[in-house]
Amino acid sequence: MTQAPSTTDLLRVFGKIGVTSFGGPAAQIALMHRSLVEERDWLSEEQFLRALSFCMMLPGPEAMQLATYAGWRLRGITGGVIGGLLFVLPGALVIAILALLYANFGSQPQTAALMLGVKACVVVIVAQALMRLSQKALKTPTSLILAGLSFLAIFALGIPFPILIGMAALWGAWHTKAIAQIDPQPVQNTSPRVLIAWAALWLAPLPILWATGQNLLFSLGVFFAKLAVVTFGGAYAVLAYMSQEVVQTRGWLSTTEMVDALGLAETTPGPLILVTQFVGMLTGHAQGGVALALAAGALTLWVTFVPCFLWIFAGAPHVENLLARPRLQAALQAITAAVVGVILNLSVWFALHVLFGQVGQVSFGPLAFPWPDLTTLQLGVLPLIALTALLLGPLKRDVLTTLILCAAASWILSLI
Repeated sequence: MTQAPSTTDLLRVFGKIGVTSFGGPAAQIALMHRSLVEERDWLSEEQFLRALSFCMMLPGPEAMQLATYAGWRLRGITGGVIGGLLFVLPGALVIAILALLYANFGSQPQTAALMLGVKACVVVIVAQALMRLSQKALKTPTSLILAGLSFLAIFALGIPFPILIGMAALWGAWHTKAIAQIDPQPVQNTSPRVLIAWAALWLAPLPILWATGQNLLFSLGVFFAKLAVVTFGGAYAVLAYMSQEVVQTRGWLSTTEMVDALGLAETTPGPLILVTQFVGMLTGHAQGGVALALAAGALTLWVTFVPCFLWIFAGAPHVENLLARPRLQAALQAITAAVVGVILNLSVWFALHVLFGQVGQVSFGPLAFPWPDLTTLQLGVLPLIALTALLLGPLKRDVLTTLILCAAASWILSLI
């Protein structure tokens, strides 16, 4: 590895990564690999892969945490803050603009036509993410069973996502037979005062909001702070749980708004979990206009991403020792298999609400799951899904180009 880069170099390189990081975690990780390993030799191949494995163990967006880890590796905590912030801020700015535009113009026919193309595209994107993860995670009969049970639990029984993750982790840790002896490597821990400061920063808004009677903002802060702790498996995994809570339990958004939020979040650079900012801003706008929307968006960003820095700065010095623990590895493998079932649930839920105008619910004893009104099938969505599959598949177009083309095609079809 070459000499540590200057702060100016970090700002320039990570700024470019943040602005161009479209296409989801796989594309973002590939972009960072090219920028940090291939072009500049700031990290070795081995360091990059170990960092990626470590970040996939953590709750939260793995690509953002990989940028934070890379910055920490290069220039300590200052570098970590630069890497993480610049990965998030460009997308957060775009999301803020989109959320305000959607809040004011989302009900217009032209917007609905454009959104239909975006949502048709997202149906294919989520399905592709599901297939890629399945190929990596479902290599044994046990993992297939875990994924199936996870899907059934969340789709038909409504078991919350955090409980599923906890059960899968416990089962994986208990079931493993590999109890290897580990020789701990010496590490230089991050100062406890630094970690306490980051933990305090993360939760600091909550008591202030509670004391000042900001009930909506306090509820948003508590919910998304809790979400930040259970986001194993990436944004797709937690979106089903978030949708259930935001739409059904709390009534902050309608189903259509939640589906649109995911669609628009796919069009921005940065981590997909920025959809939480969109949800927060729509919720705030509905109850207090632009000012409350901006406050809710800033709060959501804070409680979602500040803990990512905490996880990295606390765990980064221990990467080698953590990756050598067989029970931890087995627990994470079980979580990954369970996440496949959760993402399948999201894929089905999202596709039903895109393909059909009305989706109800049917029950059989303890089982209750969504079921569409087959007469409300939106035939215009089908060619848009086919176009997306063609662009992302054989034609190998990038996600942003595909989203733009599908939205344009949907708008043209609406005019015809």
